[in-house]
Amino acid sequence: MKSNLPRKCELSRKTRETEISLALNIDGSGKVDISLPDEFLRHMIETLAKYSSFDLRLRAKGDIEHHLIEDVAIALGKAFREAIGDRPIKRVAHAVVPMDEALVMVSVDLIDRPYMEVHVPDLMYEHFFRSFTMESRATIHSHVVRGKDDHHIIEATFKALGICLKDATRRREQVLSTKSDVEWKRKG
Repeated sequence: MKSNLPRKCELSRKTRETEISLALNIDGSGKVDISLPDEFLRHMIETLAKYSSFDLRLRAKGDIEHHLIEDVAIALGKAFREAIGDRPIKRVAHAVVPMDEALVMVSVDLIDRPYMEVHVPDLMYEHFFRSFTMESRATIHSHVVRGKDDHHIIEATFKALGICLKDATRRREQVLSTKSDVEWKRKG
């Protein structure tokens, strides 16, 4: 029996380096309420939520930029994976997004096999995408077709990923796989 209940997740994550709480609804309309000390990260997370139409409430603080970016990506990836659950979804999507001189292509497969090949001109945001990918257990690829402005390339990547996540999380009647459902059994 298929559930039409909203796919949501609320969680918090606290370490010596960061403190994060978030509420994610992947069946939302793009409402965001984000509080981050890093304005560029806030702008990118807001862009991702708007383009995916996910509702997101996020509060985060951290000791340094690297820890904050990494841990926000980990928490967001975990919440995303939990919100999807095990219901059948479209799974695969791609998007090409222009932003001024930049043109970026992103493809995703929400298959539970984490792999990331994302090209962005900032190591911190490459790290963001890697952390999100591993925790969400997705396959994510991006390719910068062209671009000169680092901001435009990174933002176009977030926009394209948002479009992909919105499309790939659409519900289906059946699992899209030649393997059918994967069954896990715990011993003991």
